[in-house]
Amino acid sequence: MKVGLQIPNFTWPNGPAALGSELAAVASTADRAGFEYVAVMDHFFQIRGVGPSENDMLEAYTTLGFLAAHTERAKLLTLITGIHYREPGLLAKAVTTLDVLSGGRAILGIGAGWNEEESRGLGFPFPSTSERFERLEEALHYLLQMWSDDDGPFAGRFTQAERLLNSPQALSRPRPPIMIGGGGEKKTLRLVAQYADSCNLFQGPQLLHKLDVLRRHCDDVGRDYDDITKTVYHVLDVGENGERTQQLIDELGQLADHGFDVAVGSVPTLPRLDPLERIGADVIPQVEKL
Repeated sequence: MKVGLQIPNFTWPNGPAALGSELAAVASTADRAGFEYVAVMDHFFQIRGVGPSENDMLEAYTTLGFLAAHTERAKLLTLITGIHYREPGLLAKAVTTLDVLSGGRAILGIGAGWNEEESRGLGFPFPSTSERFERLEEALHYLLQMWSDDDGPFAGRFTQAERLLNSPQALSRPRPPIMIGGGGEKKTLRLVAQYADSCNLFQGPQLLHKLDVLRRHCDDVGRDYDDITKTVYHVLDVGENGERTQQLIDELGQLADHGFDVAVGSVPTLPRLDPLERIGADVIPQVEKL
C-alpha cells in the first residue's frame, strides 16, 4: 500500500505571510519521506468539516504548480476538481502544464462537484446534479481527445471547439492518469469503470460495498477491475507525540486487506514537520510491504 498526503487546511498559526515558506517545507518533507501523492482540495471557500468558510483557501492549480517546484518524486493532484469550476479546455491546459513542469507527475482528480455555497458566493455556475454528471462525462471525452494525437474539432452538448490543440503535450504516457472521486453507485462508479485509472472513496459503513459495485460496473463495461487503483481517504494521525503510530499502521493494513492500493489523507498537525517525518520513517516502510 502507498500513502498520500492531502493538505485541506491553510489556516496555520503564522498566517498568510508565512504560508509560502511553510507549505514549501511541508511538501518537500513529505516528498523526501516517501509519500506517493501530495494533493490539495479544489475549493475556493473552506468546506464544512474542516473549518468555517472564511478560513484561508488557496486556488488549487496555482498551488500545485508551487508544490511541483518544491518536490521531486511525489505525484500531484487535486482531491477533487469540481467539473463546473473550469471549462474543459482550461482544465486540460492546467493539468498538462502541471505535468510538463513537474516532469510527468500530474494526475487529474475530477468529480461532479458539490459545494453550492462557494459557487453561488463567487458567481460560478452551479448546474443541477444531473447536468454536472453530463458535463463530467463530456469533459472526460474532451480531455481524452486533448491528450491524444487528435487535434481536430470537438462537438458536445456543452462544449463546441474548433481545434483541440495541446502544445506542449503532456509528458505522462499515454496521458496523465485520471482519478474520479466519489462513491455514487449509479453514475460515479460507472464513470470510474469506463474512464478512470483510479477511484477515491471515503470511509464509511458502505466502503466495501462500493468496491463490489465498482467491480460490477467493470464487468458490465468489460473493464479489468484490477487495472483500477483503489484509493481511500484516511486521516493520517500518528498522535501528538507518535503514540498512534502503530494504530495507524494497523488501520492501513486493514484497508490493504480490503483491497485498497493507496490511503491518502490529511495529517492533523500541519505545518509541523515531525509527524510527516515519523510517517516516513515508521509507517510507510511497514505498509509498503502490504
